[in-house]
Amino acid sequence: MPVTRLASMNDAAALTDLLTTNRDFLAPWQPARNETFFSLDTQRELLADALDAYARGTALPLVITAEDGQPIGRLTLSGITRGAFQSASLGYWVSTSHNGRGFATAAVTDAITIAFQELALHRLQAEILPHNTASQRVLTRNGFVPFAVAPAYLNIAGSWQDHLIYHRINERWQATA
Repeated sequence: MPVTRLASMNDAAALTDLLTTNRDFLAPWQPARNETFFSLDTQRELLADALDAYARGTALPLVITAEDGQPIGRLTLSGITRGAFQSASLGYWVSTSHNGRGFATAAVTDAITIAFQELALHRLQAEILPHNTASQRVLTRNGFVPFAVAPAYLNIAGSWQDHLIYHRINERWQATA
């Protein structure tokens, strides 16, 4: 049973609450955020931007849901690129209340199915902090393999940090008409 669904503007309030509640939990893994990031207006704007990117075919913003259908996190395929690349980058987070219960693993499984079957992508990539062993396990369980280290790759928690780059190839990829 899928644990993800396409995000909608109706999710803005629930996602704002989740981000606010999980602010300290997520801080080591995300860019430094100012107070306005945690406002409903900002989250509405960011969600609208994500849905516009979805309409253009450059992103897939998903909500990770609990058994009752309530949002417990986000997963995004971003930078969807066609042509010779046929690839996207994968990012996700799950609330601390549902962390360690298999939701991230199941959400990544859903994303792989969508990316490889519906979007016909050839490759997915995920960039992970070297000390984020939980996310590394999620990716490994889903068939991703590490292939590079990117020095000072992203500014996370206020400093430029190295990232491990994982990828998964769609071995059954075929060009679509």
